Amino acid sequence: VQLLESGGGLVQPGGSLRLSCATSGFTFSNYHMSWYRQAPGKERELVAQILSDGLSTIYADSMRGRATISRDNAKNTVYLQMNSLKPEDTAVYYCRAYILGVHYWGQGTQVTVSS
Repeated sequence: VQLLESGGGLVQPGGSLRLSCATSGFTFSNYHMSWYRQAPGKERELVAQILSDGLSTIYADSMRGRATISRDNAKNTVYLQMNSLKPEDTAVYYCRAYILGVHYWGQGTQVTVSS
């Protein structure tokens, strides 16, 4: 199982970023996918989750209305579109797959929101 995040970077407050997580090594369409983030000195927290069918999503209160999670089962990729970014959104963002009782994580992509 491999998860590879991309799309992070430095963005000004109010800006947008689209993160991608390309996956391989498992049947992507069978599993729910999630985005988490971890800020310095804080615990890793759920940002958003999308079910395997792509029809149901869950968002953290802090991101609801500003983030959209989506997936392309043909490309084995999950996305996180983030808008109206705030400095407190600064963190390393991780993609996660939970497969048969095992958590699989990508290496993360840094998002920095600063003027």
